[in-house]
Amino acid sequence: MNSADLGRRVGVPSTALFTDQYELTMVQAALKAGTASRRSVFEAFTRRLPEGRRYGVVAGTGRVLDAVENFHFDDEMIGFLRQQDIVDEPTLEWLAGYRFSGDIWGYPEGEVYFPGSPVLRVEGSFAECVLLETVILSILNHDSAIAAAASRMSAAAGGRRLIEMGARRTHELSAVASARAAYVGGFDATSDLAAGFRYGIPTVGTSAHAFTLLHDTERDAFRAQVDSLGRGTTLLVDTYDVAEAVRAAVEIAGPELGAVRIDSGDLLLVAHRVRQQLDELGATGTKIVVTSDLDEYAIASLAAAPVDAYGVGTQLVTGSGHPTCSMVYKLVARAGTADADAPLVPVAKKSLGAKSSVGGRKWAARRVDEGGVAEAEVIGTGAVPEGLLGRELLVELVRSGAVVAREPLEAARERHVAARAGLPMSAMQLSRGEPVLGTEYV
Repeated sequence: MNSADLGRRVGVPSTALFTDQYELTMVQAALKAGTASRRSVFEAFTRRLPEGRRYGVVAGTGRVLDAVENFHFDDEMIGFLRQQDIVDEPTLEWLAGYRFSGDIWGYPEGEVYFPGSPVLRVEGSFAECVLLETVILSILNHDSAIAAAASRMSAAAGGRRLIEMGARRTHELSAVASARAAYVGGFDATSDLAAGFRYGIPTVGTSAHAFTLLHDTERDAFRAQVDSLGRGTTLLVDTYDVAEAVRAAVEIAGPELGAVRIDSGDLLLVAHRVRQQLDELGATGTKIVVTSDLDEYAIASLAAAPVDAYGVGTQLVTGSGHPTCSMVYKLVARAGTADADAPLVPVAKKSLGAKSSVGGRKWAARRVDEGGVAEAEVIGTGAVPEGLLGRELLVELVRSGAVVAREPLEAARERHVAARAGLPMSAMQLSRGEPVLGTEYV
């Protein structure tokens, strides 16, 4: 979802210089050679999942659509390219009039993917498609990595509330994108107000240790917070002595206290002790929120603890050890001439290593067993087999340069829940393993 879906116009600058220089020099050479206008097909995909991951999660599609719409060169940019002698004058003239006019198809946001899945397919002239490589990959690689980590954490949480709290652990703009991707992957809220403003994600936040330290006593701090924010607030109870803080919190706020937050120590042990103490004090409805460098493994280890919500920061916004998906953007088919009706010819890089690719304009479908559980990711060129009709994964996103598939972020979030539920149960295991679905080429 972009800002227009919320009725809020958030200024998006031109994305045209989110570009590697070689993309512009290729355009210059292709223009001079007369091949720039050949109809071409590029695909974004990954050759492998990050080590130990069993599925990937598509995220960032909405941001890609915004980026494509805003990819244009203004006078200042053209002046910079001229001053730096990046490309020649004919190329600058071509860039000055650039607007993407092709078609884009892709896996819908929130869908899962596997090695070889054509996550995004971009079609148009060679020149207009090749320029989009870097900005598309930077968005998909970052957002899909965060969403995959979020999905694993969501699975480990078992329905308990998840709060994204990583804004202080990454670049300020990455923080907003991370909150968005985390929401797609199953998180319920964010502490980042920019993400709430831009994307409508629920926001939460109460106080840090600094607020307690500001006051002469912990009781003074709790009283000030409750007086201002109400009895339903969340009080941070581990600044000094946890047991004493819990006792003070309930005495000040009463049994209507919304929640307590624990940010240090042996969370499993402390959570049990705090729950017992809260119940003994009559605050049976008070929730327990835990934070402190959590990841999916720590969340899973707390499954038996009386925890109601998890706040996750560093490990989430860094992809829990895998900050990129290693997606690539490759030319897979092109016409032999500039004629609009010229047939497409499959093309592919040959490599002795693991960097080979499969040529041809592809479709993808997910085959399921009799119980409706996915059993294979099927990828092919040409006609879709009859048995897979209706199971195709790519949807139209851009037609003749116009975005045709904007959707609320909630739709992507709900789609991910359904997509993950359709995978074999082993997809939820946190132990290292191979992708839960194999890729079949037909």
